[in-house]
Amino acid sequence: MTSSQPLLSSSSCDPDPSPVEPPPPPLNIVSLSCFCPATSFSSSIFDDARRDSLDAKDNDIVAVGDTDCYEKPLDHTDSVVTLESFYSAESQRVQQFLLECSTKERRKERRHLVPWGTMELQESPTTLERSGISPVQDRVSKSQRIRHKSLQFEDNLSPEENPRLIYVNDPKKTNEKYEFTGNEIRTSKYTVISFLPKNLFIQFHRVAYLYFLAIAALNQLPPLAVFGRTVSLFPLLFVVSVTAFKDGYEDWRRHRSDQKENNREALILQSGQFRLKKWKKIRAGEVVKICANETIPSDMVLLATSDPSGIAYIQTINLDGESNLKTRYARQETASTVFEGHTISGLIKCEQPNRNIYEFTANMEFTGQIFPLSQSNIILRGCQLKNTEWVIGVVVYAGQETKAMLNSTASPSKRSRLESHMNRETIWLSVFLFVMCLVVALGMSLWLERHRVELDTLPYYRKRYFTKGSNNGLPNKFYGIAMETLFSFLSSIIVFQIMIPISLYITMEMVRLGQSYFMIEDKQMYDSSSDSRFQCRSLNINEDLGQIRYVFADKTGTLTENKMEFQRASVYGKNYGSSSNITDGTMPEASISAGTAGKRWKLKHEIVPDTELVKLLHKDLDGNERVAAHEFFLTLAACNTVIPILQHRSSCARSHLHEKLEDIDYQGESPDEQALVAAAAAYGYTLIERTSGHIVIDVNGEKLRLDVLGLHEFDSVRKRMSVIIRFPNNAVKVLAKGADSSMLGILAKPIDEVDHGANVQNATQSHLTEYSSQGLRTLVLAARDLTAAEFEEWQHRYEEASTSLTERSTKLRQTAALIECNLNLLGATGIEDKLQDGVPETIESLRQAGIKVWVLTGDKQETAISIGLSCKLLTPDMQRIVINGSSEDECRRLLADAKSSCGVKSEKLKNKDLKHKKNAENEYLEIPDDTITSSVSQWHAGKAVGMKSAPPALVIDGNSLVYILEKDLEPELFDLAIACKVVLCCRVAPLQKAGVVDLIKSRTDDMTLAIGDGANDVSMIQMADVGVGICGQEGRQAVMASDFAMGQFRFLKRLLLVHGHWNYQRVGYLVLYNFYRNAVFVLMLFWYILCTAFSTTSALTDLSSMLYSLLYTSVPTIVVGILDEDLSHKTLLQHPKLYGAGHRQESYNTHLFWITMIDTLWQSLVLFYIPVCIYKESTVDVWSIGSLWTVTVVVLVNIHLAMDINRWISITHIATWGSIAIACVCMVILDSIPIFPNYWTIYHLVNSATYWLAIILTITIALLPRFLYKAIHQFYWPSDTQIAREAEILRKWPHHLRPKPDQGSS
Repeated sequence: MTSSQPLLSSSSCDPDPSPVEPPPPPLNIVSLSCFCPATSFSSSIFDDARRDSLDAKDNDIVAVGDTDCYEKPLDHTDSVVTLESFYSAESQRVQQFLLECSTKERRKERRHLVPWGTMELQESPTTLERSGISPVQDRVSKSQRIRHKSLQFEDNLSPEENPRLIYVNDPKKTNEKYEFTGNEIRTSKYTVISFLPKNLFIQFHRVAYLYFLAIAALNQLPPLAVFGRTVSLFPLLFVVSVTAFKDGYEDWRRHRSDQKENNREALILQSGQFRLKKWKKIRAGEVVKICANETIPSDMVLLATSDPSGIAYIQTINLDGESNLKTRYARQETASTVFEGHTISGLIKCEQPNRNIYEFTANMEFTGQIFPLSQSNIILRGCQLKNTEWVIGVVVYAGQETKAMLNSTASPSKRSRLESHMNRETIWLSVFLFVMCLVVALGMSLWLERHRVELDTLPYYRKRYFTKGSNNGLPNKFYGIAMETLFSFLSSIIVFQIMIPISLYITMEMVRLGQSYFMIEDKQMYDSSSDSRFQCRSLNINEDLGQIRYVFADKTGTLTENKMEFQRASVYGKNYGSSSNITDGTMPEASISAGTAGKRWKLKHEIVPDTELVKLLHKDLDGNERVAAHEFFLTLAACNTVIPILQHRSSCARSHLHEKLEDIDYQGESPDEQALVAAAAAYGYTLIERTSGHIVIDVNGEKLRLDVLGLHEFDSVRKRMSVIIRFPNNAVKVLAKGADSSMLGILAKPIDEVDHGANVQNATQSHLTEYSSQGLRTLVLAARDLTAAEFEEWQHRYEEASTSLTERSTKLRQTAALIECNLNLLGATGIEDKLQDGVPETIESLRQAGIKVWVLTGDKQETAISIGLSCKLLTPDMQRIVINGSSEDECRRLLADAKSSCGVKSEKLKNKDLKHKKNAENEYLEIPDDTITSSVSQWHAGKAVGMKSAPPALVIDGNSLVYILEKDLEPELFDLAIACKVVLCCRVAPLQKAGVVDLIKSRTDDMTLAIGDGANDVSMIQMADVGVGICGQEGRQAVMASDFAMGQFRFLKRLLLVHGHWNYQRVGYLVLYNFYRNAVFVLMLFWYILCTAFSTTSALTDLSSMLYSLLYTSVPTIVVGILDEDLSHKTLLQHPKLYGAGHRQESYNTHLFWITMIDTLWQSLVLFYIPVCIYKESTVDVWSIGSLWTVTVVVLVNIHLAMDINRWISITHIATWGSIAIACVCMVILDSIPIFPNYWTIYHLVNSATYWLAIILTITIALLPRFLYKAIHQFYWPSDTQIAREAEILRKWPHHLRPKPDQGSS
């Protein structure tokens, strides 16, 4: 490509049918030799250069041809103002700012300017107050990247580090070794060829499947063919086929989605023209053009944008769920070349592909210069271009190597606690199976030995055939006593195989699916404000919701709304924003909309300013207080990455544009920043424009243009951010804001105690304490002037650090320390983050339910305590234990003192597992709320009594957790924490949150639940047994990593107390019932075999045995597992202590299992011997008695189920009684087929009264003990659930029929 074929010659968002667009007229190139080749230049210089170039004749202008991206030349002076647009330097060029410097002055200053493109903007979806990435995470992410040893990438790079080299617009050279992947993505698991073997391999990871496969294989052997060879395969094939169909359908949908994604088209630069090309064929090194509202096809470094200053706006909702617009920047060096039509070529040296979407480290060699590239210069696959006409970039990562695909791993799979307990009972059933088979085999051996001399004449074991025909006299298939005994053992396994219910797995999956449907459709868990429904992202752990003991909650965005409102300000030691100083909210909206004299800017959200502060800002004072107030609001307006969005009321001419009121809104990555910028606008300091090189602030009607020379973003180490700006008078200042813990230490030291600066600091600190006690989020603001020497030193160090490919973040922090020192305190802010609706009530209900709520937050201690009090997590009467240690020894001492004062005594690690379940089962519903509850076996009774009036609450900070979690102090913290009613962890990093969860999860058997809304809560959510994500303001990363997702914290009350209780009760009963129904059937066959010389013959047909589990008894189980309710939702919400049934494992435990097995044993004996005794003297054959047993066992197990159903609705009746009817119909049909051995038996039996009497008598005697046991137990030892159910029933009775005493008691 040559300069006669400019890069912008053609492009299309909606492509023409023609494959190639015609080139525009030749373009005259303006040389850039006047610029210093060794340094970058600001947008103002570029404006001047481009202004000169646009003075050329018309055909010198870069045309756009017949494209839909543009309808006019790139002369922005003629652009029409749209209803919603971003202000750029170009769109404002016709208006000369009052304080703008001349072109010559700008060119003289260019060597001092640092381009915005070198600056890394904050990408972590966190606020300034909260740490988004901990130092530990920072080290982990860096360890996953290629490390580089020097600032000079090309000189000192070691060979083994193998950097990625991207030759711009030269994909062949880029991938000459074929080491880079294409842009085709694949999210599916299988292909047509690999589906069957791979899916079967995955399915047979379940040990039960291997068991049933072995059973089916044994049945194929002739000596062991108890059932028909084909019939024996049906159950396993059915289960495997259903799962395979489900997996195949899901993967087909993935294939379809992949195909749709890969076949999308984008504009690729080929032979000097932008041509359409499918996404899957895009390669690293190719230059791509993206138009407005299009999706980015791969990870691209920006080369140019439609804004001459190189700014672009993207939305990352497809990547991390955040809807706020983010800014990205093209380097001015490349942007100017693209605009002027030069051929783009260069070399990008970048790190190897990695998952970190918030970092990008690279250098670019371009026209003899080497300059750094950072996260602000790259746009990632899946993002959308917004409010920008077009961008041009070069592909650096494609396909599976893009950051989006590297982060597309699913959250770790979790297994239900009840299912793991179910495996324990499955082992017992296997033992029973082995014992029964051993009894049959030994019985067979003894029987054969006893009848050894009769074997020639016995019908089934004779050694020779005595029949007429060809077999007469031939040897029979008799293999000897030893082998016959072995065959008998193996045949018994085949006959008794359903002792371990294969149908249970498929039944549980269907039940969980049904439960999830009703949870999703629960209208009382729908959040109208965010238009979000409840989501079930994991189907494996529904029943775990009914056994939660600990809830770990984030604060900001989870307990609070994360919608910040500016409330208080401390300016130069004076407090503003108290209720007495707030202007009357009834004053006209226009007069307070932006605080400007001309009333030109109207904020989207109304903010009521403080009258005293407004008066101060409008006083004609030159004193320190007035200057501090001015710089205070300048810092609020300038020290951020917020983007102003102007919404014009009309498309009027430019000269009259500002004569009408204009709406202004702010888009930012942090709600804190948006609130602070909006507050500055309310007081007359309105940010109206941001470009890559400058910002414009409307100060009470006068526009102030400030050149942005550098920005140090907020990070979790410094906990502050700073911006270096140049004022119109060439003064250079650093403006900074951050957490008080990081800002107060870098302020200028007062000269003496009489110094006014000391008084300002003391007053500000007292205001900060006051704000924190009110639950406000606080920030400290400071500034200072930079001398020319300081600025030059900083700029030199900044350029070196920003071009470093190794430890760039660390070096930038060190550079920031050069200017973030000796700052002059301006003041502090207090921002309110209001509690969500229903939070106090939810926490109180969870506490009554026996659930401990721990709050893990990144906020400062005072703020967290205040929020804890307002949400009733903390109460004023609690004894607060504060652990703020700065060393291991100090933490050890503080923990020991706290344990001593609270009467907590540690037990040595004799019982390391700390099984507290039995204590909890007996305590939760008896003891008062203000006592120490749950699993606290360490408390001494005598000392615990004294604590009842003042329950302890532990408050610990993240600095202390560093020493505790990484040292041997974990047991000490654990002993203290579980003894406290409330635990509040402040200033904690994401990995520390996960560490606190693991502290409980690894040392107890208690179920844990973590709930949060931000990316910094992901590790905690994935560590807990159950993870819940909140669809909040901080994006959807927490939702994507969670098991369940909801819109508000208050829905957690209904999720646990109602759905959790129901799910646990249903699934617990489902498992026990499945064990029972299969065991009673197997034991009935066992008794029959014992009476038939241990011959493993059966009186039931193969089809009857198969249909028993698949059809006759499965449907009622599924319906009850989905729809049964032991209590109404109103009762469960009214009495939270009923949730304790899950803690006590009332629905599923070892005791219930053994009671069920004893009952099963009795019922199987009755089921077998009653019909045998009745028909003992009759002439009915074995198939007739088999038909009787089949009908009787189906009726028996369904009536057994009916006795335990709590909620009878129409579908329950249909399923239960319909299953019995279907079994009878199937029996009639099967007995009507002549080829079956039981042909016509049912027709003979039903005509006999004895048949019906046998069924009734068998069922009555079998169920009588169970009926009596339930009646006596519920009368003398009723559970809380039973009492509440009886109260519900009594409330439905007419009033005159209710018992007079204790009516309505529960």
